[in-house]
Amino acid sequence: MELVCPAGTPAALRAAVEAGAHAVYCGFADETNARNFPGLNFSREEMAAGIAHAHARGAKVLVAINTFPRAGAEPLWHAAVADAAAAGADAVILADIGLLAHTAERHPGLRRHLSVQAAAANPDAINLYAEAFGVKRVVLPRVLTVAEIAAINREIDVETEVFVFGGLCVMAEGRCSLSSYATGRSPNMNGVCSPASHVVYAEEGPDLFARLGGFTIHRTPKGAPAPYPTLCKGCFTSGPQTGHIFEDPVSLDATALIPALAKAGVRALKIEGRQRSRAYVAEVVRTFRAAVEAVAAGRPMPEGALARLSEGQARTTGAYAKTWR
Repeated sequence: MELVCPAGTPAALRAAVEAGAHAVYCGFADETNARNFPGLNFSREEMAAGIAHAHARGAKVLVAINTFPRAGAEPLWHAAVADAAAAGADAVILADIGLLAHTAERHPGLRRHLSVQAAAANPDAINLYAEAFGVKRVVLPRVLTVAEIAAINREIDVETEVFVFGGLCVMAEGRCSLSSYATGRSPNMNGVCSPASHVVYAEEGPDLFARLGGFTIHRTPKGAPAPYPTLCKGCFTSGPQTGHIFEDPVSLDATALIPALAKAGVRALKIEGRQRSRAYVAEVVRTFRAAVEAVAAGRPMPEGALARLSEGQARTTGAYAKTWR
């Protein structure tokens, strides 16, 4: 299986390639990609240089142009596709139907992958994207079980890519009404989920309050670990229950499920983390490359090597092997 690894900066791209990534995904430094944060992403010159560096070492580069264009601003997204093609990208990762149609018409030789932002989670939807826009691979949402993924693969004729480590989105991938409501910024249009510019920490009495867009997401005793106020991992009261209603503040780690995912027909394993450091990227990529090679060779996989890199040092297999509350 292909190991698809994150690169938020040119340094992270080089680290991922040197650590053994089969492919690296990254985006331009503007709102055309869903990790539009200050200090991240690539200029046009950096993208061309990064692609050349990866190709010289046998790795691919996939350019994420996976936000939804604003009405009247389509030329910005069209230019991103053209620039990715000119730089020699191996594929573009797209979500918007209009942008998929534009790319298929204007750049027919450029390989098209369907972003997880499109939230295509059944054979009918995936086959439509393949037939109408020539999509060759779909990144599946993180809300499917392994059995559901296997069933989907039996009814489609395109590659599937799944997340195996990093941040865990429990919503319909990028369509988070909670984050949009709290901050006024859409994750799949502005490229920002729970943006740092809307985060405030404040000490009130014996507790530390973490707020997002004016909403209290966590309240912890002073001196205790305070998680980042991501809405889906916040503490809420629902009926008689108070706690993490949607999901605990943990990281996805599906290392142990790699053999099952391979049997289910998954073609590529994706690591989340374009906001992470190059040291983090290198360590995660090395570990997963060893795991993928072990599976291919029929050897036992290394386990637990990434525990300290998980959010709150806690891990979950997400929907792959559990039922929702």
